[in-house]
Amino acid sequence: MNDKGYFAHDTAVIDDGCEIGKGTRIWHFSHIMSGARLGENCNLGQNIVVSDDVILGNNVKVQNNISIYTGVICEDDVFLGPSMVFTNIVNPRSAIVRKGSYVKTLVGKGASIGANATIICGNTLGEFCFIGAGAVVTKDVPPYALLVGNPGKQVGWMSEYGHRLHFDEQNLAVCPESGEKYELKNGGVSKL
Repeated sequence: MNDKGYFAHDTAVIDDGCEIGKGTRIWHFSHIMSGARLGENCNLGQNIVVSDDVILGNNVKVQNNISIYTGVICEDDVFLGPSMVFTNIVNPRSAIVRKGSYVKTLVGKGASIGANATIICGNTLGEFCFIGAGAVVTKDVPPYALLVGNPGKQVGWMSEYGHRLHFDEQNLAVCPESGEKYELKNGGVSKL
């Protein structure tokens, strides 16, 4: 840890004007741009780019080979799997400059995004949702939803501990690891 309370590998580039919380670790060949805000106890693997005005909450885990572009906000406890992809322009063209047209993407608290998934900008990923490896997210994802495929389709629900929920005839489910109970009601899931 440096005197600012976070660790950055010697090969990491940390621009002036960014905020990095205590206990955060930034590994090999990563670049944190001016204006980025990283919370406490985050872990950024190797070859990560965090663009200006990106916000990462506390305890965000960013696996290797990810670019987090302007417009992305990740709340606390988000997991970003290896080589997953964010976008921030709906209609990119090399010859057309659209730097003022970035579209926001919100990743809710506790959400997990699997390896090689692609998140199309302008969508909200609900709290504790689970995006399967290789999925392509093209629309908003409800809290606790399990989404897989291309285009992404919801195939179930997940607990806060990352286990698939199986609902009984009363629309109740129990996480096998935590014992926490969940209710399926009006097309959505909530923890009881």
